[in-house]
Amino acid sequence: MSFHESAVPGSIRLEGPCLHALLRDEQGGERPAMVDLDQFIGNNDGHFQWGGNNFFETARGVYFDIEGGANVPVLRAELRDEQGGWRTADVNLAERLFNINGRFEFQ
Repeated sequence: MSFHESAVPGSIRLEGPCLHALLRDEQGGERPAMVDLDQFIGNNDGHFQWGGNNFFETARGVYFDIEGGANVPVLRAELRDEQGGWRTADVNLAERLFNINGRFEFQ
């Protein structure tokens, strides 16, 4: 199930590399949930990389927002590239992050 569409409205927030939310479970209850995005997202030469880790160590200006008419959950940041410069990067978290019975799951 889509985590951002099944979360309690206004409950999703980013604290450092950790995403927090109140997610609805299969019975409609609300559960506090947290996922450390550093465990699943890396930095590959200034680009977010699924399946990597520790993107936050080489990032600045990291923020999360629900964007556009399709309500896309986007993580944005400037990521350091291999030459030491900064690149603007974004990733749609709904591509790999889901709500499984009130908890975050990476797939």
